[in-house]
Amino acid sequence: MHRLTVVQLLPALQSGGVERSTLEIAQALVRAGHRAIVVSAGGRLVEPLLASGAEHLTLDIGRKSLLTLRHVPALRRLFDELGADIVHARSRLPAWLAWHALRGLPDSRRPRFVTTVHGLNSPGRYSGVMTYGERVICVSRTVHDYVMQHYPQTDPSKLRTIARGIDMAQFPRRPRVDRQARARAEAEVPALRGGGPLLLLPGRGTRLKGHVDGLRLLATLRAEGSEARLWLPGAREAGREDYLAELTAEAQRLGVAEAIAFTAPTARIAEAYAASDLVLQLSRKPEAFGRTVLEALAVGRPVLGWGHGGVGELLGELQPGGAVAPFDAAALAGRAAELLAQPPPPPARIPYTLQAMQDSTLKVYAELRR
Repeated sequence: MHRLTVVQLLPALQSGGVERSTLEIAQALVRAGHRAIVVSAGGRLVEPLLASGAEHLTLDIGRKSLLTLRHVPALRRLFDELGADIVHARSRLPAWLAWHALRGLPDSRRPRFVTTVHGLNSPGRYSGVMTYGERVICVSRTVHDYVMQHYPQTDPSKLRTIARGIDMAQFPRRPRVDRQARARAEAEVPALRGGGPLLLLPGRGTRLKGHVDGLRLLATLRAEGSEARLWLPGAREAGREDYLAELTAEAQRLGVAEAIAFTAPTARIAEAYAASDLVLQLSRKPEAFGRTVLEALAVGRPVLGWGHGGVGELLGELQPGGAVAPFDAAALAGRAAELLAQPPPPPARIPYTLQAMQDSTLKVYAELRR
């Protein structure tokens, strides 16, 4: 086996889906006997990265400033000294820096270039660098189609659709009525007590996550006689106090403040799914992928979401009754009532696993090895 040296580039290693994917691929590389290096400005995920046997080099390659261009020569030297086989850029500015660095190396010593399009970035020349890879990984069919729509000059033969995957062991199937999980949730968050169905809308404190849509859905259900409650883990975040105040005021205006819990993100999200009756995914902006959908369905909970982007794609495949036309509040409320009254059986199989994502990505690297 030829031992590959793969360098992944991203702005920082704090938190998020891009960062998680970077760690997961580094772990897979190390496990397969390859050398995995990550270049970023650092962050709290450096420690678990190093614990996996991968390496980290600190370089501030995500700061949107002309000064950042000074890192191009350093990256060029780095790629050459490491004997890198693959350079994998996961974000736009690092991709530009890598592209310029690679162009300065002779063909005989130039690593192969891979990019991953993780999001539905605003189209244009700046975002177009994500199509410059010799292989361009798209994290969903939605992303693949978006790339082809906005960058039609892209050679489709170099695109590889590799969906994000979840570690099924972290999201084991749970009984539909998991009384223990509900009891633990109610003990931790007293506002959830009341006995009615529990709706869960996980997501950070930003308007894009559709929290107001969730509040209005709850108000409609309760006006129709339901004793439903809504838990929004992640809505309470440092620095987002003004937004939380807006949500609280809206809940009071709707008359549902007593049936809502705004909490910080929970580290036990699988437990939160297990405690709930219905999981909501109401992002106002189409997402590239819908990891929440997979996690909830793996645990065995029905999901209700706007039928656009990666969320609509996954629901259409795995639980079609959970997707409704974007922003149709009446349809959302009607479908919520149906799913609560008669939950559909969970999918027999979820193909989007962490192992599948890791294996497919390593196959892309193998396609390009010298």
